[in-house]
Amino acid sequence: MSACRALGVAGRLVGFDVRLYVLQILLWLPVHVLPLGGGLVLRQLFDQISGHSPATLRQSLWLCAAFAGVELVRGIVLVFAWSYGSYWWDAAATLLRANVLGSVLTAPGAVAARLPRSPGESLARLRDDVAELVELADESVPLAGGVLFGGAALAVMISIDPVVTVTLVVPMLAIGVLSRLMGRVIRWRHQQARELGAGVTAFVGELFGGVLTLKTAGAERAALDRLRTLNARRRDAAVRSRLATDLLEAATGTTVELGVGVVLLLAAGAMRRGEFTVGDLALFTSYVGWLTALPRTIGSILYRLPRADVSAERLTTLLAPHQNTPDLTHPHPLHPAPAPDGPPTTRLPAAPTTLEVLEVRGLSVRHPGGRGVHDVDLTLRRGTFTVVTGAVGAGKTTLVRALLGLLPRDAGTITWNGRPVPDPGAFLVPGRAAYASQIPRLFSETLRENLLLGLPADDDDLARALELAAFEDDLAAMPDGLETVVGPRGVRLSGGQVQRATAARALVRAPDLLVVDDVSSALDVGTENLLWERIARHGPATLLVVSSRRAALERADQVVVLDRGQVVGRGPLGELLRTCPEMRRLWNGEPIEASS
Repeated sequence: MSACRALGVAGRLVGFDVRLYVLQILLWLPVHVLPLGGGLVLRQLFDQISGHSPATLRQSLWLCAAFAGVELVRGIVLVFAWSYGSYWWDAAATLLRANVLGSVLTAPGAVAARLPRSPGESLARLRDDVAELVELADESVPLAGGVLFGGAALAVMISIDPVVTVTLVVPMLAIGVLSRLMGRVIRWRHQQARELGAGVTAFVGELFGGVLTLKTAGAERAALDRLRTLNARRRDAAVRSRLATDLLEAATGTTVELGVGVVLLLAAGAMRRGEFTVGDLALFTSYVGWLTALPRTIGSILYRLPRADVSAERLTTLLAPHQNTPDLTHPHPLHPAPAPDGPPTTRLPAAPTTLEVLEVRGLSVRHPGGRGVHDVDLTLRRGTFTVVTGAVGAGKTTLVRALLGLLPRDAGTITWNGRPVPDPGAFLVPGRAAYASQIPRLFSETLRENLLLGLPADDDDLARALELAAFEDDLAAMPDGLETVVGPRGVRLSGGQVQRATAARALVRAPDLLVVDDVSSALDVGTENLLWERIARHGPATLLVVSSRRAALERADQVVVLDRGQVVGRGPLGELLRTCPEMRRLWNGEPIEASS
């Protein structure tokens, strides 16, 4: 079954762009087939030189020129094949990467559950696993060339000496059996090496992203020691994986060479009996090297199959739940028509109706170890300011992310104005809802690009969003204004500026529902009060805020208190301070621990 999956991906890659694949075949097949002519010329030449066939010097020289011409043509074709034969390879790799990225960015369903632990591991899959699958598909070209050459060469050789020829077939069968036996070991070793390699890639990415943290904590040596440990484990696994592959390849080569030795022994006896000429030996010798390409290619495919299956499995896990391995190779144009000149024409999806009430019933999300949220009910009416609060680990972020479809739900329903929302990740998008996350994500681009992210908004829209986010004074102090490059993850901005830029990015989308997750934790009291006052008075009509800060709680129409993933209080702040012990502990700043 595993081999069928990898072969299925390879087969669909071969057929997704037939023109490029045929071009590659036409470029590479002559490289494999032309040695047939060279062997026949050598046979005739050596028979003439040995006196087996009468010929003049002129004829022999013409045969030498013919042999040189065959090799020259093959060399020229080889140059063109290397120059233009890679187009299909690049297109096939692009197709796999485009389908995986398209699923991550646009497919329905929660994304967080299928992403690896770190961006570095995702990049490793898009680089290494894609290459592994394309290499498997690419083996079809030398396989086709080997089959054509092998079939023709064997026909010629059988006509000369069937016994010697049959001797060459035995190593091919032995190679097939050996590859089958070692396939499972290679697959396991390769999977282990890939996982550990992805871990190293991820850690290196985190090192670059956390340079300031490491320096301020004096943890440079510890980080390097950790990197050495991870890299040593990766190196050992990679060596074992490579050793298993090389053992199979060495066994393949040794088996073939033993077959060649037996052929030479048989040929020597036939030559003594006059049944085998020097020209026949020259032909066999020239063909033997090329005939070994076929079993080597078959062996290469057989040991690549388990590795390619690992790669197909790792890429499939990045797809949406309703997608499967065939979706990795779903055909679509790789070079879309260029956009017309002028501002972007993309528009955000319009909501069918303005939000009047959003209702959540029985929402549950279970994390490993029993953490998460359990049987949560929530009602958000238009024009209300709702704050979700609770101790650290109470499930606040899990609740809002599940509501927005960023995490998969284990149970529960969501309705918009009474209409069911089966896929909130596809429905609660800008135009209906916008989200400012707990962990701000900024790119190493200009402030304008970080706020818009492709949104066709003008400077007036940006100015309004920045004012609502209390960012206008910070912007005025920047010499380049909106064209200021913020650096990786916004490193050139302060913590408070990053949080307010994230809030402005959500606000510029003018949503019906604004969901904000703890974006004021790095702000001073004055800026925080100004932020909530502006958003509450002039921002989106409906607000859902995760916060334990008094500036937000005091403005809330409704406060929802979570404790260990369950709602333990709901209502106005004053009422909860009288009736909810958990709310009183939070308000008084007592140390609280939560298990979820």
